[in-house]
Amino acid sequence: MRAVFLAHQPDRVLHLAAETHVDRSIDGPSAFIDTNINGTYTLLQAARAHYEGLAGEARAHFRFLHVSTDEVYGSLGPDDPAFNEATPYDPRSPYAASKAASDHLARAWGETFGLPVIVSNCTNNYGPWQHAEKLIPHMIARGADGLTLPVYGTGLNVRDWLHVEDHVEALHLILDRASPGSSFCIGGGAERTNLQVVEAICAALDARRPGGAPHADKISFVTDRPGHDFRYAMDYTALERTLGWSPRRRFEDGLIATVDWYLGHEAW
Repeated sequence: MRAVFLAHQPDRVLHLAAETHVDRSIDGPSAFIDTNINGTYTLLQAARAHYEGLAGEARAHFRFLHVSTDEVYGSLGPDDPAFNEATPYDPRSPYAASKAASDHLARAWGETFGLPVIVSNCTNNYGPWQHAEKLIPHMIARGADGLTLPVYGTGLNVRDWLHVEDHVEALHLILDRASPGSSFCIGGGAERTNLQVVEAICAALDARRPGGAPHADKISFVTDRPGHDFRYAMDYTALERTLGWSPRRRFEDGLIATVDWYLGHEAW
């Protein structure tokens, strides 16, 4: 990291690197500790050393945006208000705990060392190029191959879905215009049960791969994972009020485009 900063002299740091899959964090937590906690510490130290060598305009405009997750806040009940920037942390998986720790490190480097840190926490992303271990690409790939579609528990766990391009637009705004020390929740305003998401994927596949229809017949319910949070949702009011951001892509439209993208990139 020291060599990278020395070679490239960045004017901003956007920290998105993370191990992010809850199932893998249960099977092998150590990689999540190494990447999400120790990796964040390493990057913060490199950014701090770089920042302390800056002066004038370059120093005034430097920012470190630490990108995190809604899972640090724990689990919501069906009628609980959505998470916001004041929600207490309550991580319930090794992944969530490692990200919560990284959030605390980022804020501590801001308070203790004066590094101009901003923290964002977002809901579930979806869209092109997402790793195939994630729910939506995983179900698209299995459905396209005529395989079973395993859904945890009853499929009634709820997630708030955010298209990756909406997320990117929010990050650009935050990086360019937010004040050091601020935090923002980024939500998609699209709460769906896991079963609703899988059924929508099946409907899209039926229209595009009618030979395998009805794909929903392949849905099977499997043993729930340990500590499976019931519901996530984000209140993005502060981001909308402060920077004028709100999600622009309807989940139904974004999901159809995502299905089409993966069916057009099956080799990948």
